[in-house]
Amino acid sequence: MSLRYAMLGLLADRPASGYDLLQRFKISLANVWSATQSQIYTELAKLAEAELIAVSDEGPRGRKEYTITDAGLAELRHWLTDTRPKRVIRNETLLRVFFLGAISQVEAADYLDGIATRSGKSRADLLALKESSVDWDDNDFSRYGRIALEWGERFFAMNEEWAKWAVEQIPED
Repeated sequence: MSLRYAMLGLLADRPASGYDLLQRFKISLANVWSATQSQIYTELAKLAEAELIAVSDEGPRGRKEYTITDAGLAELRHWLTDTRPKRVIRNETLLRVFFLGAISQVEAADYLDGIATRSGKSRADLLALKESSVDWDDNDFSRYGRIALEWGERFFAMNEEWAKWAVEQIPED
């Protein structure tokens, strides 16, 4: 269901085609919410059918640009202000940590080192995005996008630091 709101949010910022939305997901939302091309086009059809978006321009080869409607903006605002996010209570990475005693200490340390490495890489990717040629202007999408980006940087830094600490907790053979 959140894909719907991610797309409404992107279209509230500015009109976009399905391809444009896919690129914006890759650049701005990939660390928060992922979407495939088929998911985006399927959701565009559903949003148009529900009259939450409308085709605002058509180009060559069937390219359609979509704009959020007043009803779509009202739906996005309702989601933002009148509903609460669902608390994620499943974390496969930590579930595995609970059972690392079933493997050797070397394998357990390798698993935790992998978390540290992946977290460090994800944080580096976000830092690169922050320093990239993304147009970080003063509009709301950029402002709140930078706030979300900062959360991601801190999250991955914490995970990297925790995983390194966790490796130190494993007794030597």
